[in-house]
Amino acid sequence: MTAPATGRQEPVVAGTGGCHCEPGCADPCCRPPVERDAAWHAAARKAKLLSWLSLGYMAAEGAVAITAAVLAGSVALLGFGLDSVIEGLASVIIVWRFSGTRTLSETAEGRARKAVAVTFFLLAPYIAYDAISTLAQGEHPSTSRLGIALSAVSLVVMPLLGRAKRRLGRILDSGATAGEGTQNLLCAYLAAAVLVGLLANTLFGLWWLDPAVGLLVAGLAVREGSEAWRGEECAC
Repeated sequence: MTAPATGRQEPVVAGTGGCHCEPGCADPCCRPPVERDAAWHAAARKAKLLSWLSLGYMAAEGAVAITAAVLAGSVALLGFGLDSVIEGLASVIIVWRFSGTRTLSETAEGRARKAVAVTFFLLAPYIAYDAISTLAQGEHPSTSRLGIALSAVSLVVMPLLGRAKRRLGRILDSGATAGEGTQNLLCAYLAAAVLVGLLANTLFGLWWLDPAVGLLVAGLAVREGSEAWRGEECAC
């Protein structure tokens, strides 16, 4: 005897987490598993290559930004340089994630995703402290043409890297790769804010914009780190 229809679909098991998901469920563990075919492996190699390229750029960007920050006494530039160092760490994590047998390891993906999330939290405390101290003491940063040029270049480069990595993150179903891309986009936002702050100080003497940008960076880093940490967790 056939059971009468109730007008409600029964939950189905989907994804790799064994979750019982309602139709239309947006939980990450309810997604169907990604097929590890030739296209997936090609995307993994591309993600690793982009991380190597990012690592080289971040090393140069960080060195120039920190040098310019010390010369000008700029909190925003210092935050920009430290952000470059931390983004470089995130790139190292992705290179590790897609090396050897870890390429196909879900355990490695989970560890890499959380490690990338932690890198966001490394940036915030020092920058917030330095920005508040600068505002309290009224220290005026000097003009930095080097910082202006660097932030302008990064404003072009970082969105390209960030969007590419976030796209690869979706293809690979890799929260770690997408998180690194988010860091690159955060770097672009930071570059824009630093550029505005440096130009405002140079042209109009609005020195307080520099540490204010530092506080903004600290807040964004905490928010993005929190989202990266919990973004791929399964509710069930």
